[in-house]
Amino acid sequence: MTTPDPLFDQLSELSSAAPPRSLLGLVFGQWTLVDGPAGELYVAFTDQGISYLRTADSVPDEAGFAEAYRERFGKPLRHADRPPAGLLRAIRDGNARSLRFDLRGLSEFERDVLAATRRIPTGQTRPYGWIAREIGRPGAVRAVGSALGRNPVPVLIPCHRVTRSDGTLGEYVFGAATKERLLRAEHTNLDEVHALAGKKVHYLGSATTGIVCFPTCHNARRISEPHRRGFGSVKAAERAGYRPCRACRPGVPA
Repeated sequence: MTTPDPLFDQLSELSSAAPPRSLLGLVFGQWTLVDGPAGELYVAFTDQGISYLRTADSVPDEAGFAEAYRERFGKPLRHADRPPAGLLRAIRDGNARSLRFDLRGLSEFERDVLAATRRIPTGQTRPYGWIAREIGRPGAVRAVGSALGRNPVPVLIPCHRVTRSDGTLGEYVFGAATKERLLRAEHTNLDEVHALAGKKVHYLGSATTGIVCFPTCHNARRISEPHRRGFGSVKAAERAGYRPCRACRPGVPA
């Protein structure tokens, strides 16, 4: 009869134990599939926050999503038992400001661009020049567009709310049709914006308050027709005696 070896038993128990969660986080990312306003979304996250998102239409399947994640982050993915806290509510409400994001690997400029983008309210849009001005880089409009194109978590960090200064939607990682679908799901007044842009009107002022806004601003949408004044630029509005809205901060476009 073999005498039991206490050390051997202890080592056996150690080898069969689940590794610490922090260790798993170093080796793996996690993923989940959730319903979104433009179809299903693959969402990857780490213990630091949400790190990657793709629509189900933009990847072949979960294996394709995992491969894209590995190529970008150098980590494999494992399926999560549940979505990260707050994700489903953020998708439902269109407001992800309470979510944590893992943006390691991005440059300081890219993180600044995404931080400004997160401040755009649901149902509103801002031009690329607004982002550039908000981060103190008014001459970096093209660089802003490039940074938004590399946004690892679109939809949640809402780069679909950033449009061209002429009123057109502009490019989007998932295509213009998906960008429009997302904005309409948020009840953005796209048809009105397009109609105004056709008249070279990119800002709306209130003759009552003397304030000028972006057309999608909640303040602009409350202006009654008799008191609405259209402007092609903020400078033109200021020459007419209007001041920029403190909520949407139209400023002077770059």
